[in-house]
Formats: sequence, structure tokens, C-alpha cells
Amino acid sequence: MNEDIHNYISGFDRETMQRFYELYDLIEQCAPKGFYEKLWAKIPSFYYKDQFIRLIPFKDHINIEAKAVLLFKDHLVGYNITPKGMLQIYHGEPIPHEVIKKIFVESFNA
Repeated sequence: MNEDIHNYISGFDRETMQRFYELYDLIEQCAPKGFYEKLWAKIPSFYYKDQFIRLIPFKDHINIEAKAVLLFKDHLVGYNITPKGMLQIYHGEPIPHEVIKKIFVESFNA
């Protein structure tokens, strides 16, 4: 993991960090070879060519900004999707691994 992202995430509480790392692992599983990561405007961002995914941590949830979120909204019933198309996963909600992996693959390959 990029040192800047690691340092940024280490400032959050334990639950936020655990959930972030869980999502980060999914990104690593789904990202094509050659993806890279950096903090963009203090937001952990993951790039492949001109596509990106952002994980935006808050104290009670994590937002996922990815192009393909809305393509899979029918599989995300019960989760909040913001007007800008970001998926919000609140602490205490299960992380829907299989759907998120599909979102990540589709977003990197869009």
C-alpha cells in the first residue's frame, strides 16, 4: 500500500481502518496489472489508465466512488447510493464482497 494512503488511514478509528483494508484487498484482487494508487485531494484513489476508484472513509461509513456503482444498484438493495452515484457502506452493514468485486472490475475496465 502507498505510504501516503497508509498514513492517512492510520488516523481513523480501528473499525474504519479494518473496513478500509477489507475494501483495499478487494481492489487489489480486481485491479488489472499496472494499476497505481495515490492520495488525491486527501482521498485514497486507485487508477488504471484513465479509470479510477476512490475509497472515502468517514467515522461511521466508507463511500465508494466508482463508475460502475449504478450499473449494480439492483444488487445493492438496502445500501445507500448518493445522488452522485457513490455507494455508502455504514459500519455494521455487511460488505457485499461479490457485488463490489464486480463493480471494481467493471469500473477499471470501463
